[in-house]
Amino acid sequence: MTPRTAVLYARVSSREQREEGFSIEAQVKLLRAAALKEGLEIVREFIEVESAKAAGRKEFTEMVNYLKRNRSCRILLAEKTDRLYRNFRDAVTLEDLDLKINFVKENEWLSKDSKSQAKLMHDIRLAMARNYSENLREEVKKGMCEKASQGTYPGRPPFGYRNNAGTRTIEIHPEKGAIALRVFEMYASGRYSLLGLSKELKHVTGTRISKTNLHKMILNPFYIGKFEWSGQTYQGTQPHLISPDLYAQAQAVLNGHNRPTYSKHAIPFRGMLTCAYCGCAVTAEVKKHQYVYHRCTGYKGPCGLPRFREQEIADRLGHVLENVCIPEEVVRAIGASLQQVHVKMRNQAAQERSGLERQLAALHGHMDAAYTDKLDGKISEEFWQRKQADWQTEELRIKSLTASLEEGQTTERLLSVQRTLELAQRAHSLYVTRKPAEQAELLKIVLLNCSIDDVSLYPTYRKPFDLIAKRAKYEEWSGRRDSNPRPSAPKADALPGCATPRLPLRLYRGTVYLCDLTGFQ
Repeated sequence: MTPRTAVLYARVSSREQREEGFSIEAQVKLLRAAALKEGLEIVREFIEVESAKAAGRKEFTEMVNYLKRNRSCRILLAEKTDRLYRNFRDAVTLEDLDLKINFVKENEWLSKDSKSQAKLMHDIRLAMARNYSENLREEVKKGMCEKASQGTYPGRPPFGYRNNAGTRTIEIHPEKGAIALRVFEMYASGRYSLLGLSKELKHVTGTRISKTNLHKMILNPFYIGKFEWSGQTYQGTQPHLISPDLYAQAQAVLNGHNRPTYSKHAIPFRGMLTCAYCGCAVTAEVKKHQYVYHRCTGYKGPCGLPRFREQEIADRLGHVLENVCIPEEVVRAIGASLQQVHVKMRNQAAQERSGLERQLAALHGHMDAAYTDKLDGKISEEFWQRKQADWQTEELRIKSLTASLEEGQTTERLLSVQRTLELAQRAHSLYVTRKPAEQAELLKIVLLNCSIDDVSLYPTYRKPFDLIAKRAKYEEWSGRRDSNPRPSAPKADALPGCATPRLPLRLYRGTVYLCDLTGFQ
């Protein structure tokens, strides 16, 4: 009898992880033992040291190509979900290959024939793995904001400056700084347009700066010691390249060349519709200072789309939300599953926190031992300073990871899932009780766009509402069509005080994913 064949996949995110206990060798040993127990023959091993946050990993892609070429091998072994993938695209790629995946450490087999509950739990683990990566990104962003608050620009400085790697500061570039100063002096004279200035700089200095980049330079307060980061303006520690008076004069010249802007009439549903006939945008205009009409812009020529009153548009868009509905029994089932996930996540976080605490204790031990060697004269002051800087950086990283494992964050994410379910269940009843401006905000949460013709709307839903609407349409909530279909309209009672700051539910082919959306209150 020919033994069943399988491939093995093991991964860590970085070489530092490989050296700090997240060993590739340990994963491979575990997976080989599982293959032996199941009577499987491992025909290929794919080993990767790369983050799984985004699609496009080299070894993962090679594994997918191998499985496509070898249709007789349909089994994949991985330690656990977050070792195999942390993004939805890779999960869907493997799902399309019709594989049986064994997550050995989670003691779970996943395939197209798996029960809906198993798929649900797997997809929640996948979502949490993705959320872990996103949380790391947020922690890095938080660190950069803290750096900005201390006056140090976290990014690459603009033209005319450079980073000093030795002092870790920003300084004026000897050659480019002079050119940047000349840009402000020439433009502040009022004798050059942006295009003319670009040509003159090329002729005089040999440096080509486009019209667009010149515009950005002149608007950038970095040259007078300030900078903008994450929507806030900070007083920087970088040296001033020009004087505030010269900067203000350049701004005055720039504003003089700009056209004045005019505010638009507040029309709630403006920009939410496209013409189903020609694909142009549907704009809105006010007649007699009170009546709002929506019509095709007609940029591609005459169009047969009629004009619509604003109330008619509001009514049509409201009907779209009737398709976004989750039955109460499904909400209850997912809620029960989330409670189980909460317990598992809490236990896993406790294990990870314990591991990080051990790493931190070991690091402190190294620091104490090295300091003792420094006092005894066994190591030089220069060596001590260099190693201390590395250890402090590592200490901050471990503490940041530990802080990200706080139980309150996990609880809030799970509560957000429940709030999303409630919003999807009662979207239409919320809509009909709101004013037009609030209705538009709710629609922007649920919809990307809508095409409209004489009689119908063709909505394009945002995630996860696109898949919620699809499942509601075909009544796939239980994994099969009900022999006695029932209306799926939401209840009429509104949800008072329903706050949905995060919408982390996504349904795909009978499974649940998590993703981030803007909330509605």
